[in-house]
Amino acid sequence: MADNKLFFFDTTLRDGEQVPGCQLNTVEKIQVAKALEDLGVDIIEAGFPISSPGDFNSVVGISKAVTWPVICALTRSVEKDIDVAAEALKYAKRKRIHTGIGTSEYHIRYKFKSNQEEILERAIAATKYAKKYVEDVEFYCEDAGRTDNAYLARVVEAVIKAGATVVNIPDTTGYCLPDEFGAKIKYLMEHVNGIDKAIISTHCHNDLGMATANTVQGVLNGARQVEVTINGIGERAGNTSLEEIAMIFKSHKECGIQTNINTTRIHSISGLVSSLMNMPVQPNKAIVGRNAFAHSSGIHQDGVLKHRENYEIIDPKDIGLDDNSIVLTARSGRAALKHRLRTLGVTLTEESLDKAYEAFLNLADRKKDINDDDLLLLVGKDRTESHRIKLDYLQVTSGVNVQSVAAVRLLIAGESFEAAASGNGPVDAAIKAVKNIIHRTMTIQEFLIQAINKGSDDVGKVHMQVEYKGNMYYGFSANTDIIAASVEAFVDAVNKFVD
Repeated sequence: MADNKLFFFDTTLRDGEQVPGCQLNTVEKIQVAKALEDLGVDIIEAGFPISSPGDFNSVVGISKAVTWPVICALTRSVEKDIDVAAEALKYAKRKRIHTGIGTSEYHIRYKFKSNQEEILERAIAATKYAKKYVEDVEFYCEDAGRTDNAYLARVVEAVIKAGATVVNIPDTTGYCLPDEFGAKIKYLMEHVNGIDKAIISTHCHNDLGMATANTVQGVLNGARQVEVTINGIGERAGNTSLEEIAMIFKSHKECGIQTNINTTRIHSISGLVSSLMNMPVQPNKAIVGRNAFAHSSGIHQDGVLKHRENYEIIDPKDIGLDDNSIVLTARSGRAALKHRLRTLGVTLTEESLDKAYEAFLNLADRKKDINDDDLLLLVGKDRTESHRIKLDYLQVTSGVNVQSVAAVRLLIAGESFEAAASGNGPVDAAIKAVKNIIHRTMTIQEFLIQAINKGSDDVGKVHMQVEYKGNMYYGFSANTDIIAASVEAFVDAVNKFVD
């Protein structure tokens, strides 16, 4: 296509949400979808409706809540999938069905136990069937990165002829080298009859750390849609990062690529997704990591102070980051807290702000340096208020050559229950005490403790994976007391399977 408009297709709520422990409920998905709309995303992939009632309801809810972006629902090349997707999209103002099938020899031979001709027929049939419901049909050639170019061109040409308006060329396994992926897109642009009737899309994974480079090469060779996620989240090593692609083309104006993205909203939506999904952004993450605009070297500091562009190719304000941040301490008032939260993309009611401010003061008395992650964790803890089981009291005794003992009081549907237990350390003792109250057979499969910043007074985050009756449940908490955070995370997980 000659047009230099680049469409952003965000799949945070579909591919991004497939990360274990990062599932959102419908209310949270709608909150993210509205933020994506404000960001300027063109297409929102809202879910895979046939996969679960929750995904179906989320597509319905997002379709009702969002105004101008296209709402997209994923399917396999199966008529029932497409029927369900069409039903879920019935309230969308602008709708798209995203169907497709694997095209590589790996998928054809080992996944489908089929052949190229049969797969081609299924691709055409699925496109035509989806076209009966919506005008805007996107077809994905799964594992296109490892698909022979000549066969891939046949599939792309056939589905465009069948009515596809967008054709997705995924590097599903993140295998391609950037030059190889760019050449693949170029080959399609030069060898597919009718290529001008559709938009070619990229969907790159980061298994070898090349998702962004591959996506850029795809665009430079003719792709005009990029499939991305906030913070680069996604299965395995993740997807192409929206913020990286947006800022690459904003910085490299010589490429002539135009987008709808309001980059000043990048920082706030990055924090929102990280907070809701309990998935920290690595400090050195490009664009949105907390060190992305930090300078510790004396030479760098001197250079930046003399002229920002000596060491910064992006103005922090371009992504919505206020480089003149208000420093929060125990002496800060509600207005300062409210301002900082708003900068991070969090708006609270007066009642919620009062609770957050009280928690903030308690934390500020114990911790010298209050950072953005601390604030997001404080706000995120409000979600525990709806839990049926709550930790009301915890006392532990431990030390060197001393048996660890814990006493716990839980509130279950408002009724108080107490228990005590000994264990191999204070956390083990406290969790055993909780188990003495809950009376369920459950096993902790994963227990991760992470400090947000550094120092003995820091807030510790605990992610816990608990197995119950063959299913995995995820718990999360944060506290300056790591023992309390561990028990709270365990209780958080238990709340998800105890009626």
